[in-house]
Amino acid sequence: MLPGGSLLFTWPGIDPSAPALLLMAHQDVVPVEAGSEGKWSAPPFSGTIANGFVIGRGAIDDKGSLMAILEATERLLARGYRPRQTIYLAFGHDEERGGEGAKAMAALLKQRGANIGLGLDEGYAVLDGVIGGVNVPIAMIGIGEKGYVSVEVTATGAGGHSSMPADDNSAVRIARAVERLSINQMPARIDGASGAMLDGIAPYGSFTMRAALANRWLTGPLVKRQLLSVPSTAAAIRTTTAPTILNAGTKDNVIPQVAHAVVNHRILPGDTVESVLEHDRKVVDDPQVQVRPASFQQQPGKPVSPDSAEYRQFRALVRSSFPEAGVSPGLVVGATDGRHYQDVAKAVLRFVPITMRKGDLTRFHGNDERIAIADYMRAIAFYERLMSGSPPPNN
Repeated sequence: MLPGGSLLFTWPGIDPSAPALLLMAHQDVVPVEAGSEGKWSAPPFSGTIANGFVIGRGAIDDKGSLMAILEATERLLARGYRPRQTIYLAFGHDEERGGEGAKAMAALLKQRGANIGLGLDEGYAVLDGVIGGVNVPIAMIGIGEKGYVSVEVTATGAGGHSSMPADDNSAVRIARAVERLSINQMPARIDGASGAMLDGIAPYGSFTMRAALANRWLTGPLVKRQLLSVPSTAAAIRTTTAPTILNAGTKDNVIPQVAHAVVNHRILPGDTVESVLEHDRKVVDDPQVQVRPASFQQQPGKPVSPDSAEYRQFRALVRSSFPEAGVSPGLVVGATDGRHYQDVAKAVLRFVPITMRKGDLTRFHGNDERIAIADYMRAIAFYERLMSGSPPPNN
């Protein structure tokens, strides 16, 4: 029995020895912020079709993928198609709250001894005009994702009346601790999935970009500084540090005895939850400030090799389906349900077969989330080819 409404479908293949295909999507969506409804061009949960788009919360994240997978399945069933390999469809119910449904489905598949080759979840897309210095759209295939830990920082002090302040002030201690963590972040690295991403996009960049990326033995410090200057690229080469919650005091004339903060880290492969905690404690360096992990934590997984058979076969499908785009591996900086299947499938990749432009990125968890009807139809055709093993038209 799966928890909470997660759905796991099995479509048996005619060749039991063939590695199965696992397609993932999640059913849940984030809420719409109170008071922001008027910033939408249609009611947020209406699924309104207008001006060539489907507008509504979840259109991109992740009901577009969910429905495209189901429509592709129905197309194949209507033709009487029988897949050579078994196909699993795994639709979690709580990805936005940690993915317990996906975790349970992964455990069930493992218990059943499922032989899964490729697993595919949400992640990157075809990025058009998003990557600076690149002359063509880039179909970015996520080969891994960052880990996750939130650190609870607690400072203590003597407290007392605000008319007689002393140096032992927990609010000051927590402010200093958060500032130190923000300034002294974990070191940036260009290796692993991040290095593979730069190698992948280099052929499509300007001459200056190609030269810089091809000679990182010489230009490495310059490339790193450039990447760190933009939040979206900085996140790809370091474990990020983001203070998200601060709490101290109950009354304006009372110095608090205890102050709290929460600092969220997205962990670069090569770092670990333990190394992040060690770094934070060393940086805070205050015996009256406690640093400990929150309950939920996730180690970064081992990225899929761009040289693996699963990646190369999937890359070929992406390349032929989006001939206008270059193709590159990438590291997903957020969290997906795919992380729960890393011990079940031989390779878990993260890609949604739609085109995303710079203006679309703010629609994730934002206002006027939408998917173009043309992109949605293209996604259905992509999943249909992936499930049937058929080449795209005119290939």
